[in-house]
Amino acid sequence: MTQKDQTLAREKENEEIYMTADPTELPETAFRELAADETYRPVMHPARDYAEVTPYSVITGLILAVIFSAAAAYLGLRVGQVFEAAIPIAIIAVGLSGALKKKDPLGQNVIIQSIGACSGVIVAGAIFTLPALFILQATYSDITVNFLEIFLSSLFGGVLGILFFIPFRKYFVKDMHGKYPFPEATATTQVLVSAQSKSASDGGQAKTLVIASLVGGIYDYIVATFGTWADTISTAVTGWGAALAEKTKIVVSCNTGAALLGLGYIVGLKYAFVIFAGSAFVWWIIIPLMGTYGSADISSMAPAAIFSNYARLIGIGGIAMAGIIGIIKSWGIIMQAAGLAAREMKGKSADSKATVRWQLDISMKHVVFFMTIALVAVFIFFWAGVLHNFWQALVAWLVVTLISFLFTTVAANAIAIVGSNPVSGMTLMTLIIASAIFVGIGINGTSGIVASMVIGGVVCTALSMAGGFVTDLKIGYWLGSTPRKQESWKFLGTLVSAATVGGVILLLNNVYGFTGDNALVAPQANAMAKVIEPIMMGGDTPWILYMTGAILALLLNWLGVPALAFCLGMFIPMELNTPMLVGGAIAWYVSTRSKDKEVNDARRDRGTLIASGLIAGGALFGVFAALTRFAGFEYENTMSVILNQWLGVIAYGAIIVYLGYQSLHARKG
Repeated sequence: MTQKDQTLAREKENEEIYMTADPTELPETAFRELAADETYRPVMHPARDYAEVTPYSVITGLILAVIFSAAAAYLGLRVGQVFEAAIPIAIIAVGLSGALKKKDPLGQNVIIQSIGACSGVIVAGAIFTLPALFILQATYSDITVNFLEIFLSSLFGGVLGILFFIPFRKYFVKDMHGKYPFPEATATTQVLVSAQSKSASDGGQAKTLVIASLVGGIYDYIVATFGTWADTISTAVTGWGAALAEKTKIVVSCNTGAALLGLGYIVGLKYAFVIFAGSAFVWWIIIPLMGTYGSADISSMAPAAIFSNYARLIGIGGIAMAGIIGIIKSWGIIMQAAGLAAREMKGKSADSKATVRWQLDISMKHVVFFMTIALVAVFIFFWAGVLHNFWQALVAWLVVTLISFLFTTVAANAIAIVGSNPVSGMTLMTLIIASAIFVGIGINGTSGIVASMVIGGVVCTALSMAGGFVTDLKIGYWLGSTPRKQESWKFLGTLVSAATVGGVILLLNNVYGFTGDNALVAPQANAMAKVIEPIMMGGDTPWILYMTGAILALLLNWLGVPALAFCLGMFIPMELNTPMLVGGAIAWYVSTRSKDKEVNDARRDRGTLIASGLIAGGALFGVFAALTRFAGFEYENTMSVILNQWLGVIAYGAIIVYLGYQSLHARKG
């Protein structure tokens, strides 16, 4: 074929592309691995240009980032739960675009979601660490905290998380397509694409999603606000279960939330079973052994206290070792990313014009340039603002840089598998390692506590951002947005969210405080304070528990068991892992009932849509529940504990039947 013929063929192909309307739902290949001769075609065609970054999308995204940063910070510090902002923001974006009658709003909605979602990840990074300074301030009066420390710690961590993850985008979202479930990204994508299907003749996808969202949202709101039924059913509240817990320390518990059930469905039975196995190992083997053969102090504790103070630490050690194993296994990918950066810096990379819009990242030259500026700024912050000693600041900078970069892939893996970032566990291990190093070079006492917490805040936010960013970019991959635009505007969302979080933390400390009566709970920050204080002030650190977890992770890897998923189960409370197994079992059941593969696939996909609705509704109405509490509404439920538990069993059974029955209701084609 001559060059003229090739040109004519391309022009004809482009004409056919522009004559073809975009699909109104995700293609069948979205959630499975591709065959050798298949390619994935997103909703927005790669050969077309779409409105993405506009004044409307940027301003709306920033407003939502401020609102959700404040809401997430309050809720996280008040009850220890940071809701995922991505899904509620996606729902608001879809609603606004419909109300304003925006034409082809999908690209703009992706940008709104991407900017706004900075709120959740920045909040998680900040409130897990920095409030520990206020907590310890009650004991050590010479500890000082100011807005600039909180703001810069969150900002630098967020910026590093973005820059460190960009080189790995293609590996996680493109090369690993169909290999990871991406539960949160799946739910958010279904919400965003529902706006497309509303314009279709039947609107079936959107209708199913809306109904499921209302069912899940109202269900979770009722239990969170009124406690009409138990949010967690447990054997420990029954007579025989309490006796069993007292004598053997064995407890079985399950959260009855609709959102967690939907999350388990999307994760699937394979990973859900491994996660639950880790939880069962801790709750049914480790805790009973500690309670039976441990010291008198341990044996007198309740199972939940043994988990928080001892058994969970084994999970932290396991997560750290699983992370190291993951780094070793992905070393080739890390080197590939570094090699790409080196080639681009030398001007030997392929021309970016040859890359389609859908796969266009910020150029590696610019990534390396901005990374250098960010790392220099972090060093200056450590030197001039925290430690005031050049060599100590240099050591702290090396620790932060190395851990943040290497554990980026671990955070992304965790989000891709279970939709839950073990950032608090990884940060706790980082703080322990960093604090041990700091003590070795003379950074201890109260100055060491401040240094560790501020530096830990940078690492925590970096890992939180890396985990959250893989969700944004996977959403963009499924829908067909431009990665470069998502990556570029993520920085502005990070800046606004960091400033908001810094102000909110100081405000909440002045209004409520973190110590004393009616203080904010801040459970993760309290855990950080509890661990760091003995290291810096002289005390015992449970190295044996961390090492036990590390050895266990090595054995799991040797046996071929996914170590990170198993250790996540050890770290996350059982009541949050059991629903994952229930949801995964439902997914297996509905996708294996028929001998016709197309019917099974249709049922599985319909179940994924319904599960996404349960997650979306739970997340959105979780915000409403938080606002209800913030407004001062407190409902005191006077029913007996046993009745409340039985109602929980009945309600949970009903939501399980709803998910299963509606999934089986699908038809092929």
